[in-house]
Amino acid sequence: MTVCHSRPPAGQRAAKHFTIKHTMDGIPFATATYIRRRTSLRQALGSGLLLFLGNADSDINYAGNAYPFRQDSNFLYFFGLDLPGLAAVIDVDNDCETVFGDGTTLDDIVWTGPVPALEELAAAAGIQRVEPRRNLGPYLQRITRGRRVQFLLPYRPEHRLQLMALLGIMPEAQDAQVSDAFARAVVTLRSHKTDEEVASLDEAVDLSVRMHLEACRLAQPGVRESDIAAAVDAVAARENRLTSFPTIATVQGQILHNHSYSHILRAGDLLLLDAGAESAAHYAGDLSTTMPVGGVWTPRQKDICDLQLAMFRAAVETLATGVPFLDVHLAAAQRLCEGLRNLGLMQGDPAEAAASGAYRLFFPHGVGHMLGLDVHDMDNLGEDRVGYAPGQERSPLPGLSSLRLARPLEPGFVFTIEPGIYFIPELIDRWQADHRCAGFIRYDRLDDWRGFTGFRSEQDYLMTAAGARRLGHLAKPMTADEISRACHASQAI
Repeated sequence: MTVCHSRPPAGQRAAKHFTIKHTMDGIPFATATYIRRRTSLRQALGSGLLLFLGNADSDINYAGNAYPFRQDSNFLYFFGLDLPGLAAVIDVDNDCETVFGDGTTLDDIVWTGPVPALEELAAAAGIQRVEPRRNLGPYLQRITRGRRVQFLLPYRPEHRLQLMALLGIMPEAQDAQVSDAFARAVVTLRSHKTDEEVASLDEAVDLSVRMHLEACRLAQPGVRESDIAAAVDAVAARENRLTSFPTIATVQGQILHNHSYSHILRAGDLLLLDAGAESAAHYAGDLSTTMPVGGVWTPRQKDICDLQLAMFRAAVETLATGVPFLDVHLAAAQRLCEGLRNLGLMQGDPAEAAASGAYRLFFPHGVGHMLGLDVHDMDNLGEDRVGYAPGQERSPLPGLSSLRLARPLEPGFVFTIEPGIYFIPELIDRWQADHRCAGFIRYDRLDDWRGFTGFRSEQDYLMTAAGARRLGHLAKPMTADEISRACHASQAI
């Protein structure tokens, strides 16, 4: 086979930055960054053919009317090219890296304006070999010669169709043929954030904090949930940034992922905001804040706010290199059981209650997840590969089997801390009918709490050898007094 030396000598090319209307803000990091990432991937695998499928424009209801474009995160990580319709192949054995995509036509320029040539953009990412997209299939047929083409878990239907056309693998058989070694190598690289990635995450978190401060300011009686959601998203839009996930702005916080904005805020309500923005390089911020409408807490609301903050602090105090994130979750769960016992809603030993999973009636999700180019970072590579160390198995215990993240913490990991407290009538009814954890839960006291809804607050952290650092430079309100003051602010930040 012909050896293809596609990488320039170190330091030969300086990074280039371009601004392309609608699709990209240029190559976000230096050329050397992408060369280093691909080199590390090749070294981890040693041999093989690695296929990367970038995302394409996704039409809403007809061709040409598309959803906002978001590139595949693995493609962004290794190639930095934020354009639709691309693919790439790394031939590890022959030291060859090729990007496949189509150049801009005059018709395209009429609609989008002039853009740099794909060859020029690829060179900024350290790629010297570019071919038309139509050549991808013939190229794979020519170079495989009995070698297996390795690919990552497809999450879009068009990716499955492309894999079927390129490799002859039926969509229903593709998951079983995903390369575990390829996926784990990518997870290892992407799990450890570099300084430039952390700076991008700080940028995303600061913009996300501004979104939350705007919601606090606007959370007044008579305002619609849709007004809050629109204003929060506008904070990101004014910076020409995408939101990192669909915004949750709801007075029905007991519904964990409530994307309906149909209610009007009333005095006495709690508004739960879960929202974040992406940085220019597409790294995600992920924050949540629960606030009293009008900035005034009821005594019961303040009790839950204080308890949730105590859960949050218990989780953060547990963070240290080598500590399993499972322990971080359990620290928050035990603190919840202590607090609910003090409120008369639970009974018995808090440690035993936490071990039994009784807390899951009030806290039915994990305390956090990995964060990076995806808001649930790398979930498309397989939750067990991301959240669990090699050889680590999910706990079979109630309340722990569904945790996204349980592995020991390592320097460079970025993750969220987000304990919550919820009163979900349907869940209460089911548990009570089954007499579930009846030795710990005071079901006779819960009727008065059915209308409380839900409460959570979230911040993002970087693990370092010296300890955990909260990401971002702006402070998000966390205590009851801080949240009240933010609700009474007269101007947006």
